[in-house]
Amino acid sequence: MKQAYFSALKSGDFENDFIWGTSTAAFQIEGSPFSDGKKASIWDEFSHKKGKIYQGQNADVACDFYHRFREDLRLMKSMNIKHFRFSISWSRVLPDGTGAINEAGLDFYDRLIDECLKLEITPWVTLYHWDLPQALENKGGWTNRAIINWFSEYVKICVARFGDRVKNWIVLNEPLVFLGAGHFLGIHAPGRRGVKNFIPAMHHASLCQAIGGRILRDYDNNLNIGTTFSCSYIEAYRDREKDHKAANRVDCLVNRLFLELSLGYGYPFKELPFLKRVDKFYKPEDDHLLKFDFDFIGIQNYTREIVKNAWWIPYLQATNIKAEKRNLPTTEMGWEIYPDGLFQLLKKYDAYPGVKNILVTENGAAFPDNLVNGEVKDEKRQQYIQQYIAAVLKAKNHGVNVNGYFVWSFTDNFEWAEGYHPRFGLVYIDYNTQKRIIKNSGLWYRDFLQTSGTSKKTKIYSSDCYKS
Repeated sequence: MKQAYFSALKSGDFENDFIWGTSTAAFQIEGSPFSDGKKASIWDEFSHKKGKIYQGQNADVACDFYHRFREDLRLMKSMNIKHFRFSISWSRVLPDGTGAINEAGLDFYDRLIDECLKLEITPWVTLYHWDLPQALENKGGWTNRAIINWFSEYVKICVARFGDRVKNWIVLNEPLVFLGAGHFLGIHAPGRRGVKNFIPAMHHASLCQAIGGRILRDYDNNLNIGTTFSCSYIEAYRDREKDHKAANRVDCLVNRLFLELSLGYGYPFKELPFLKRVDKFYKPEDDHLLKFDFDFIGIQNYTREIVKNAWWIPYLQATNIKAEKRNLPTTEMGWEIYPDGLFQLLKKYDAYPGVKNILVTENGAAFPDNLVNGEVKDEKRQQYIQQYIAAVLKAKNHGVNVNGYFVWSFTDNFEWAEGYHPRFGLVYIDYNTQKRIIKNSGLWYRDFLQTSGTSKKTKIYSSDCYKS
């Protein structure tokens, strides 16, 4: 690793208006699932089912952000972080998903937003980060086309209440993940399985992605409206036609599907014939309803995937060759550390004529953290973040229109089915005491954000900056 390069890396290598922030999600940090009128989300329900979460853990307390948000925002301020991406819990605002509004829930987000603004931290609000009200899941959830009306009602309430102060909005967080893991594999909430659930949920989420954008735009044409996509750089395992075709199919599903629907390209039936089952749920007006001209897209990248043909795998006929089998460095999640993948993805998305602006709305890593004498020396995480920021800089130097980077995540939190075991945070949380301790990676990010300069390109950048 070229440490000299990273010690020289500074935020001033980017334009002065480049956005630096950190991201979180309501369910993963708030806790208090039934406080002040809130009712259960699908994740409240799912996380209490036996065998679903690592060691039977749940998010009933999580980071207690519901009570400690002021403390966390002050800590954020001390770390020079000026942009904070968080989500609204649908069931805190509408406990039954529709109908009666919970004023106490709206009041909480009022206080959170006002405190951000008081501390000169810009709020970036995600409307849906996976925590559908359980009451709506009982009616079919994302598989029921009625969710278009339910989601529209929810978005209208949120923007009417917060739109005077929140100017940056994200409609959905990673639709492929909450649909694939939650409606095909069944390993995430609500635990549905099979293509019979995935197809209608996929179509309805795609419609809501665009319809949510239009509701925000109708409220205020000056809002900055985006949505986010999980993405992985995909490469063929061998230089063989079958593996290249398999990689293309995976790329189509993982990296292209939801973006291209929003751009008006339609479904990629040629590459993924199984998607033709959507015809059963498709209405003539959907050609229009699926499209929306987003101000930005958020890409969320953690790894790459090496794919080979696998005729026995249904629908994709492809399988991923894990990094550990390829003897490559990984994070604690088993994800390959490959910063050049982010560079390649930024170029890929920038090539779409309809993509106006790109933000990296999530990027980060879980590694084993040890608290020793009040300090967390997380050198691997610090190095990871440095490498990926360098990849963003490389993309900018190649003319890519990428204008923001958000670390996942601000604090350690409840990592869905993995529970509290993986720690992604810049800030360590002792879950027994709820004490917050800034890790060395967080101290580095703090100092990095304090650097100055206006250089738009660097001569020292080259691809071997990634190599160990």
